[in-house]
Amino acid sequence: MPDGPGHYPSAAAADRTKPSRIALVDVNSFYVSCERVFDPSLAGVPVVVLSNNDGCVVARSNEAKALGIPLGEPWFKISAQAPGWGLIQRSSNYELYGDLSSRAMELMGRFAAWQEVYSIDESFLGLAGSPQSLQDQGWAIRAAMALHTGLPVCVGIAPTKTLAKFANRVAKQNPAMGGVCNLDTMPGAHIDHIMSRVPVTGVWGIAGRLGKRLNAIGVFTIADLRAADPLLMRRKFSVLMQRTILELRGVPCIELETERADKKQMIFSRSFSTPVTTLAGMHQVMSLYAQAAAVRLSRAKQLAKSMTVFAGTSHFHRTASSFPSVTVRLTAPTADPVVLTRAAVGALEGHLGEGVPYARAGVMLTDLSPAGFQPQLDVFVSVHERRNIGALLGEVTQKYGTGSIGLGRAGMCAPADWTMSRRYSSPRYTTEWDELAIVKAD
Repeated sequence: MPDGPGHYPSAAAADRTKPSRIALVDVNSFYVSCERVFDPSLAGVPVVVLSNNDGCVVARSNEAKALGIPLGEPWFKISAQAPGWGLIQRSSNYELYGDLSSRAMELMGRFAAWQEVYSIDESFLGLAGSPQSLQDQGWAIRAAMALHTGLPVCVGIAPTKTLAKFANRVAKQNPAMGGVCNLDTMPGAHIDHIMSRVPVTGVWGIAGRLGKRLNAIGVFTIADLRAADPLLMRRKFSVLMQRTILELRGVPCIELETERADKKQMIFSRSFSTPVTTLAGMHQVMSLYAQAAAVRLSRAKQLAKSMTVFAGTSHFHRTASSFPSVTVRLTAPTADPVVLTRAAVGALEGHLGEGVPYARAGVMLTDLSPAGFQPQLDVFVSVHERRNIGALLGEVTQKYGTGSIGLGRAGMCAPADWTMSRRYSSPRYTTEWDELAIVKAD
């Protein structure tokens, strides 16, 4: 709070004697780093990872950023120039990324009393100790991650989650810090100087549109936001803005969430590499997607009471324009793949056209509830659900890979020609026996 009129304590002036601190551990250029773990030849060269169907750039190495390649750049616009730049492209390898993420998060959790997995490549950790001890813990986390996963990380340590995100940013942008920034070890004047130079959009949770609104009232930097009146900003914006300001002053307002709240919805949606033009093909699509959604429900130990099924042609198609979407209520909350498959296929019956080039489709499950939370009458529980068919599909898929099992049209052996294009994909080194890395010794 204010030390005097118009003056607020810096982050470094927060209570240094308090043993509890928060670390934000973030894997650098996560998708690219995963690719480099098993292919050392990619180190030091520009690399980009492409989106579904190799559409646009979703991840870049520092070398690719130096070439001026923006995030979201369509691959077809730069593919001709790639050889001249020495640019390497990779299709998204979600199986590899997901597995390495799980390993990384488990390893990070060993260093903390509590952990909040924030995203696929970020985790908040609750740490304790003196400033020097916390710094040493940061080094230990980096060393362990490099040794056991091969992934490079940066660590930001601070009294609050918002400041931990800021510290992580400082660590990333200042190589001399060696990937660890502990605000408790930095002079207050130094922190103030950095905050006065970083745009307000560099604050966790403040993006472009909100940043413009803040600019309009004279808030241009992180330092400006920290100095703003919390109550006034709450009235102009929201309680979240008030909490952000207090967090920037070293006052914890956003607690660690060791367990996330239940999801309110679950979506399985994909675009096709080749348009699907037949009703039989769309039935196969909806069967596959419904069963994939059922597996996710089973893993999350949840049931769904409502389903929305949708499909669509490309917005850029000159003649075809069809975007059917149907919502159905299920008889009872369920995760049964048979029930969900029948509902998905039946929902779009009469809404799809033969010969229409559909470019994408999806299944969204809503009105979710925890499995077993409320006992159901036997008459509403399908025979397949009693036999845990959804869990069985998940176990077989996890062990033998996607496409190894399915019900009805989803179990057809021949791969569909509409499945996602991944021409530049690396092997799934950690999840497929046939794609294990081969090591040769002279």
